[in-house]
Amino acid sequence: MNTTDVKGLALAIECAKAAEEIQAEDIRILDLRGLSSLTDYMVICSGSSMPHLKAILREVGKGVNARTGDMPSHTEGKAVTRWVVLDYFDVMVHILHEEMREIYALEELWGDAKEVAWNE
Repeated sequence: MNTTDVKGLALAIECAKAAEEIQAEDIRILDLRGLSSLTDYMVICSGSSMPHLKAILREVGKGVNARTGDMPSHTEGKAVTRWVVLDYFDVMVHILHEEMREIYALEELWGDAKEVAWNE
């Protein structure tokens, strides 16, 4: 693993931890290295309501910035769309309402990706 991979993985784990602190649900990290040219790691998590999605979005952004100094280069979507993506280049964080997560099934779409154990 080179230093870019280590930094990307560390950032993905910090994103997952920040989501966990605000009680995001079913948090998973997928390793997309070698599978996607878009990003190295994908963090996927769910919220159960509009206020919960807003809180996850806010707290992941603030928490990751406080811990690492990193800010997303781009944010796509809003809580009202029930799917928001925070793009940190090496890491993309998908915050979805549980219904959207079922519909779009990102874990199945990226079924070849290895899941990263992060919360042991």
